[in-house]
Amino acid sequence: MGRIWKLGDNINTDVIIPGRYNVTTDRAQLAKYCLCEILPEFAQQVRPGDIIVAGHNFGCGSSREHAPAAIQASGVKAVIARSFARIFYRNAINIGLPVLICEEAVLNSEDGQEAEVELEQGLITNLTTGQRFQAQPLPPFIARIVEAGGIIEYIRREGTLR
Repeated sequence: MGRIWKLGDNINTDVIIPGRYNVTTDRAQLAKYCLCEILPEFAQQVRPGDIIVAGHNFGCGSSREHAPAAIQASGVKAVIARSFARIFYRNAINIGLPVLICEEAVLNSEDGQEAEVELEQGLITNLTTGQRFQAQPLPPFIARIVEAGGIIEYIRREGTLR
């Protein structure tokens, strides 16, 4: 359960974590500057379990892994969007950040509302309004990577990509 941070369309990786902060892979440092140019209060106000809800083409722009890492390090539980840039989607999965596609949840959610995400079923419940939305669940193989905490942890556990 967490608070919704509502964003619009075409949120690119430079908006998620500006390039000038990509000189480190220290996740705590990345979290400090996550979304700093559009939501200066984000780093100080985000709580573990919060959820980013966004429009079309979330994570477009450069292919750096810093963007999903900054989001994950900030404590965000999941990103729900109408659509994702392909490379951001893949980078998020690779580090274990859940990303779900659900247009209805985006259209019917507002900034600051409380929501709950059940990843296995792809079920999103807006606790403020009582509405429930069915996202496209992650395919089983992808869900196992996310559950493991990313592709490296998955390989450590399983010994291979099966």
